[in-house]
Amino acid sequence: MTSARILLVSIKHRWLPVLAMLAVTLISGCAVNPVSGQREIVLMSESQEIAIGRQNHPEIIARFGLYDDPELQQYVTDVGERLAAKSHRAGLVYRFTVLDSTDVNAFALPGGYIYITRGLLAYLNSEAEMAAVLGHEIGHVTARHSVRQQTAATAAGFGYTIASILVPELGYAQVQDIYGLLSNALLSGYGREHELEADRLGADYLARTGADPEAMLSVISVLKNQDDFFRQQAEAEGREHQGYHGLFATHPDNDTRLQQMIQQATLTPATEQIDDNRETFLNQIDGMVFGDNVQQGIRRGQDFYHPDMDFGLHFPDTWVIKNRPDRLIAIAPQGSAQIQIQADDINRRIPPEEFMVKRLGLKRLQQGQPLDIKGLEGYTGLTEMNTAKGPRVGRVSVVYLKNRAFIFSGVALNQSSAAQADEVFLATAMSLHQLTREERRLAKPLRIKVIKAKKNSRYSEMAKRSPIDSYAELQLRLINNQYPNGEPTAGSLVKIIQ
Repeated sequence: MTSARILLVSIKHRWLPVLAMLAVTLISGCAVNPVSGQREIVLMSESQEIAIGRQNHPEIIARFGLYDDPELQQYVTDVGERLAAKSHRAGLVYRFTVLDSTDVNAFALPGGYIYITRGLLAYLNSEAEMAAVLGHEIGHVTARHSVRQQTAATAAGFGYTIASILVPELGYAQVQDIYGLLSNALLSGYGREHELEADRLGADYLARTGADPEAMLSVISVLKNQDDFFRQQAEAEGREHQGYHGLFATHPDNDTRLQQMIQQATLTPATEQIDDNRETFLNQIDGMVFGDNVQQGIRRGQDFYHPDMDFGLHFPDTWVIKNRPDRLIAIAPQGSAQIQIQADDINRRIPPEEFMVKRLGLKRLQQGQPLDIKGLEGYTGLTEMNTAKGPRVGRVSVVYLKNRAFIFSGVALNQSSAAQADEVFLATAMSLHQLTREERRLAKPLRIKVIKAKKNSRYSEMAKRSPIDSYAELQLRLINNQYPNGEPTAGSLVKIIQ
């Protein structure tokens, strides 16, 4: 035989097992899409889909927290269930949850688990707008977008396997790079189409319940204004901005395809016609926490107060503070450095230096020294840390307060700013203290208050009385969807912050 024929036979024998495996998978994975009615290849049953949502739901609650307002939770559930009942998968049991998060976001897990944050609710101004968001997320579930993306990812994996067998001359890294690029392109394309399909389905479900599908465009306007404002802030502060995940943030409100979908949805017959229920919605969020909640600590300018844990901290003026359920993060301008603060229980009376060795595993500290912070015991030193730009020398400090060890980990990405950043890391650790009576008074959450605008009401005047510590006037316009220059009309309901 010639060398060419030997190669063909060799390829054939390597190809058959993969082809058989692929054929079995494709045959067993065919299902009817609930939305399109077309048969398609999926690699996950509905029972598996539901199980994924059920297993991950507790993790979502643990990460973000459930917002403690049963009446608001029930209101969101009622609106969501009304939409779900008109959806393509009305047989699913949907669960709607308001998360105790300042993030402006909503998302869905497989199997009917829908989440919306109070951070997003604060920027909406009617029940119809909230229904548009929920309808969009229901659309992801009914069209089984997560399942279809999982199938696409698996198909990309098959492509990698086939390439490895058919073209053994390509090295592992080369094949991985090629199919990584193809897989990412495929999934990115699917993601964009899925978001647009979710918008279409959401508009359709709105129309079926008697609500105006144009609320989709209203939500886009609200969130794009919010996104523009915070992007400008982020750019001014030299940090990256992360907005809402869907096409609400990425599509302009004059997007031709979306406009056509919404116009088509308006032709959908509805069992009843309802208004946007603006007043009902505003009454439901009247009193809702705005910004940080007390359970996770309160930011006031560059100060942070946590009444439940009885501690306070101070950060530099130009640093951005991010409050997460399990840690505090402060980021320098341009992202040149950051410090993370976590707390851990002290179970044995051991010195902070020993805590760093035994609990944190830091055995090679450089320039270690004890700390005495107005009677609080601590220890600090330098150690190597892994960063996105490779290994860097950072500072770790441990300070004891009551029965907790507060762990400060700071690192500069740029060597040119390392010395200055290190001063900030140490100063931040040295600012740890128990709360004073005045700080406890300040450590109360801000809340939304709905009022009726008077004849001469102006946001500039409301801002002067507002506890919002930055851009108060613009933020009041944002939450009332009158950004950047709108003013309230006499007799209209307006959200303020108290």
